[in-house]
Amino acid sequence: MRAVVQRVLSASVEVDGETVGAIGPGMLVLVGAAVEDTDATVARVAAKVAAMRIFEDESGRMNRSLADARGEVLCISQFTLYGDVRRGNRPSFDRAAPRATAEPLYDRFCLAIEEAGVRCARGVFGAEMRVSLVNDGPVTVVVDSAELEQPRRA
Repeated sequence: MRAVVQRVLSASVEVDGETVGAIGPGMLVLVGAAVEDTDATVARVAAKVAAMRIFEDESGRMNRSLADARGEVLCISQFTLYGDVRRGNRPSFDRAAPRATAEPLYDRFCLAIEEAGVRCARGVFGAEMRVSLVNDGPVTVVVDSAELEQPRRA
C-alpha cells in the first residue's frame, strides 16, 4: 500500500460537479493498494499516517500528529500510485490491486483512520474526481508499506 500524504489548510473532492468530501486543516491522503496488500498492511499504513507528526508545535517544529492538531483527513483512492514506468512511456498498473480487492482495502484504511479518532472524508472509489487543495508548507510525505518492513538505516 502506498499513501501520499499532503499537509493541507483545506481540501475537497468533486464528482460530477458535486462536492462529495471536504475538510479544513489536516491531510489529503492519496491511497493506492497493491496486489499483495492485506488487512495487516492497511492497519500498519493507516496507523503510521494517523500518528505521523507533520504539524507544527508552538516552537514551529513538526512535532504534532493529526489528533494533536485536531486535523481531518480527506482520503482519495488512487491506483495510479502503482504506475510502473521502468519500460516505455505508458505506465503499467500490473502491481495495482484490482477493484474487487482494492475497494475493501480502501474502505478499511478510511475506517482505521476514523478508529484513530480522526474525521475521514472520502472521495468516491473508482470515480473521475476533481481534487482541490491548499497545500500547507508544502509538506508531502510518501508512506510505502514495503519500506515500513525494512530495518531503519544505521
